[in-house]
Amino acid sequence: MKEKEVICVVCPFGCRMRMVPCKDEKYGYTITGHTCKKGREYAIKEVTDPTRVLTSTVKVKNGVLRRLPVRTSGEIPKKKVFSCMNLINGTEIEAPVEAGQVVVRNIDGTGVDIVASRSISVIRESKSGIT
Repeated sequence: MKEKEVICVVCPFGCRMRMVPCKDEKYGYTITGHTCKKGREYAIKEVTDPTRVLTSTVKVKNGVLRRLPVRTSGEIPKKKVFSCMNLINGTEIEAPVEAGQVVVRNIDGTGVDIVASRSISVIRESKSGIT
């Protein structure tokens, strides 16, 4: 283990925390530079089990828009971001879609769903063409 620097993103302060290896500490590091308990917890999580919220788009079939913005319903392990993106990139959904609708359940076995970030209606055809 070596010394690490983590910049906290929990609040607007953006504390620069220094994590020095220490066998006596519960998680193996002495942490300095945080101004609140949340910062310390963030640093530990970022080093031991980093996670991310993922945002992207998926293809839409028969919709007024061709791409649907989506996001994870929670955090996924950082090491699964690329495999989840590959699954998302291969996903196509048919309109109509409602905001909050689950697009992919339990993506890559993470227990987290991919949900629609907006609604998209179906393209309606008129006598003069598509509207």
